Amino acid sequence: MQQLEQISYKHFGCCYRLCNDQIDLLVIGEFGPRIIRFGFIGAENEFAEVDFSLAIPGHGTWRLHGGHRFWHAPEDMIRTYIPDDEPVRVEEHGGFIRVRQPIEPRTGIEKELDISLAPDRPSANVVHRLRNHNLWSVELAPWALSAMRDSGTCILPLPSRGAPDPGELPGISTITLWQYSDMSDGRYCWGSDYIRIRHDRARDAPQKIGAHVTDGWAAYLRKGNLFLKTFDYVEDAIYPDRGCSVEVFFNEEFLEVETLGPLTQLAPGASIEHRESWQLFRDIPPLERDDEISDCVLPIVEQLRAEEPW
Repeated sequence: MQQLEQISYKHFGCCYRLCNDQIDLLVIGEFGPRIIRFGFIGAENEFAEVDFSLAIPGHGTWRLHGGHRFWHAPEDMIRTYIPDDEPVRVEEHGGFIRVRQPIEPRTGIEKELDISLAPDRPSANVVHRLRNHNLWSVELAPWALSAMRDSGTCILPLPSRGAPDPGELPGISTITLWQYSDMSDGRYCWGSDYIRIRHDRARDAPQKIGAHVTDGWAAYLRKGNLFLKTFDYVEDAIYPDRGCSVEVFFNEEFLEVETLGPLTQLAPGASIEHRESWQLFRDIPPLERDDEISDCVLPIVEQLRAEEPW
């Protein structure tokens, strides 16, 4: 059974702690929307907590903080890095809490998170919602970013390509690179069915990669704990950044597992949602080969898809 209480957490001040008998998460009340903690009760935070700021000329200072945040894509210095320093409204509803950010004055977009925990397992649902308060349509996509703690390994599934057929000529998927992406970087581990990305605190060069992930999941494995993020992939939709439904950014401090929804022309007064489900598992062995990942993770994903939503 999930419970909600108000606490003070480190330098983040007033936070709202949502817990069941296995996991807890913390929503910051003084700015956001931001989930700063997610993990097993009494154990380490699976999310990174970061002290980093970026000066945006003419627009103030944007602070990273870490944890899980919510943006709208495509990325742009003016609209993406709007400081999220104002208090949020946290509302308790039947079975979930809603976190509402004040309408962004420069974009006319309002962000909401609906957050709930499963009653009897280490699982959370997070519904990300964007609402357009402008008098005109805006093209955007929901963008959910989880900054994970250092020294783990991210797992991205590549689309199934089937048996090789010389008669099948068109390409079937995409991988997107940024100007600072370096495919020779040893933190990338290229497999036939998965891309593994190892976080290394000794390597400070930032990297980013995006992929057209059709299986609707990505994962992060650290110290035997597996953080599995599932999301709704929309067939034949247009995704940002040349078709990315998942993106991964990493530097020496943290690694971000990011999922995106389709690009949408959002009409005045309309809203769009992007749902993630988070699962946390203990005692997972190192997954260093494609077959090890398939044997361990795919049965979990298939079971989650077969279950009724809670």
